[in-house]
Amino acid sequence: MNNYLAKSNPIETIQEHTDRLIKNYEILRSMYPVMQINWYLLKTACLYHDLGKMNLKFQSKIEGIKKYSNEIAHNLLSIAFLDTKYLKTIFTEEEIKILVQAIAYHHDRGNYDDENYNAEVELLKEEIKNFEYNKVSLENVKKISIKYFSNNRTYSDQKEFMDYVKIKGLLNRLDYAASSNISVEIENNFLNAKLQKLDYKWNDLQNFMINNRENNVVVVAQTGMGKTEAGLLWIGDNKGFFTLPLKTAINQIYDRIRNNIIKENKELVGLLHSDTYSEYMRNDTEDSDIERYFIKTKQLSLPLTICTLDQLFDVVFRYRDFEPKLATMSYSKIVIDEVQMYSDDLLSHLILGLSYITQIGGKFAILTATLPEIIIDLLRKEGIDFKTEKPFINNEEIRHSLKVVEDDLDSECIIDKFNNNKILVICNTVKKAQKTYEELCNSDILRRQKVNINLLHGKFIKIHRKEKEDAIFKFGQLDNKERGIWITTQVVEASLDIDFELLFTELSDVNGLFQRMGRCNRKGKRGIEKYNCYVFDGGKRSCSGVGNFIDEKIFELSKDALKGIDGKISEQQKLEAISKVYTTDILKDTEYYKRVTENIEYIKSITEYELSKKEVRKRFRNIDNITVIPKQVYLGNKKIIQENLAIYKSNAEKRIRIEAREKILRYTVDLNYREAEKRLDNNETVEISKYEIIKILECDYSKEIGVVIAKEKKEEDKIKVVSNIL
Repeated sequence: MNNYLAKSNPIETIQEHTDRLIKNYEILRSMYPVMQINWYLLKTACLYHDLGKMNLKFQSKIEGIKKYSNEIAHNLLSIAFLDTKYLKTIFTEEEIKILVQAIAYHHDRGNYDDENYNAEVELLKEEIKNFEYNKVSLENVKKISIKYFSNNRTYSDQKEFMDYVKIKGLLNRLDYAASSNISVEIENNFLNAKLQKLDYKWNDLQNFMINNRENNVVVVAQTGMGKTEAGLLWIGDNKGFFTLPLKTAINQIYDRIRNNIIKENKELVGLLHSDTYSEYMRNDTEDSDIERYFIKTKQLSLPLTICTLDQLFDVVFRYRDFEPKLATMSYSKIVIDEVQMYSDDLLSHLILGLSYITQIGGKFAILTATLPEIIIDLLRKEGIDFKTEKPFINNEEIRHSLKVVEDDLDSECIIDKFNNNKILVICNTVKKAQKTYEELCNSDILRRQKVNINLLHGKFIKIHRKEKEDAIFKFGQLDNKERGIWITTQVVEASLDIDFELLFTELSDVNGLFQRMGRCNRKGKRGIEKYNCYVFDGGKRSCSGVGNFIDEKIFELSKDALKGIDGKISEQQKLEAISKVYTTDILKDTEYYKRVTENIEYIKSITEYELSKKEVRKRFRNIDNITVIPKQVYLGNKKIIQENLAIYKSNAEKRIRIEAREKILRYTVDLNYREAEKRLDNNETVEISKYEIIKILECDYSKEIGVVIAKEKKEEDKIKVVSNIL
């Protein structure tokens, strides 16, 4: 008997690798016995998926002897081992087609129409004589009938599409887990018990979520109601994903769940966003295995994962190899927190994603402080079934007293109201935040009082932004006695657990306003004898950002909705103000609504398997963004950057190389390409790999203010300057 290899590092035979798959298959089946899937069909796919690796060209390559340019991909050869005559006695024709395609496409490589295919199949007839595996019967090898496979695919308009996604997707999951030597799933048998150990008396919201664990739910609950605990109670002892819009809030909730709820076995909870590895390094302990923890997270093996929307909902594009993610959601429960924070394009992804999740068997819960009615209508339009309940609010507890100021955001007003207290200022744009920060720093009154003034927005390098996020979180705790002023953008708008005494904000829209107000008197334990929230609506002009990323019509409607509000405002009044703006009837003619609905139709029109995952990543994350290092930062840290670059390109172990890359990325910031393109230094770059080249940006930068890109003078101004010199 020959020892045909499936893997070379470590060495593993086809039989050994397949046994690992079957072991993980049994784990999956024992955890989710009621999943709607043909388990034997999945097992058959596992047993046959790698038999094509018997071909001698593959064996020559994996043993390091010789690579052949005309090698036929093993995934396409594996289907030749299937005995369709026997399979017809146990499966339907549709199931056999699903089985064949799942194996043929478990890797997206190879050409089935290759002229050498038939010859390779003939050669395999000799190899099966030397292959022994008691789990499969291999009496013959032949090209499969065109009736079952001819380079064809299963598409979303076919009734068996979701069945195919489950078989192919779970085959991939089992294969990845076996190759990484991890368990395909880690059971959630702890969350209910951990939540009960908190010894809380559950409120109406939390009891509603407990009682509706088997339903899709859409729930509005005011800030401070315990939505995180409510979401976890709804997930219960099931596989769960908890999505939030901002990485800052995700990191905070991840830490809170690990440290306050789970406590022991913290690696049962995963964190999934673009900076996962950095966060895992930050939480690293001597006895932890970051690399293994990271693999389990990326392969969706953990029982509970806190993540950004793009980590799950990119499946709406049905890119090549999207199936493992969607198949996982067939037995998962997904919580979507603060849905109102998503832009029009992300909202369309969310609506479609929830449609796919419910079709394949998963469940979802939307938990949010404010809910535009338009979202309910869009969900219903897609035929998504869910249960709603009247908002969970406490009208007796008044947390906010609102003053609408018909003017531009005024630094003098902020200075006047500072009285050894905690003030939060939220601007719509980074530019406005920087300008306000400089005005406050230049105030003689605040200087004499030595007021602590800080700025936070998205144009700081990662290492500085992280320091500032930690600082504002610490400063914003109710029991923290520090005093001062923080100027920010919408990076603090949702889910961040901070509690300031006074809020000064530009108007963006009425929905965003009430989210921002949730950062002031969050717990309702501060007095409100006077105004504690000041919103500046721009007066006769618009606020910063309007007409750019803030819809003009929604801004004007929000202005109108605030008319007549002066002083204490209840939670019910906030919801009523939102209902004056965010109905389908009111917004149906706006650019915002058109963008959402047109994007939904556009994504639906994309053919399955048309896009690659890399292309979808660019679309989902902002394709217009570019990662740069400000020149001042680069010059000041050039030695550290070059040292870590050398480590990354060395033969050091994987963990050390990844850590070196992360240390370089600490000095980067993501900016809009159009804003940065004319200031890029093309003579100097940081080339991590040929696929990852970081540009150096000519700009002003400081830890206090962040990136400032000076506008180039207009051509006529340059001519005037030259004329004057002459």
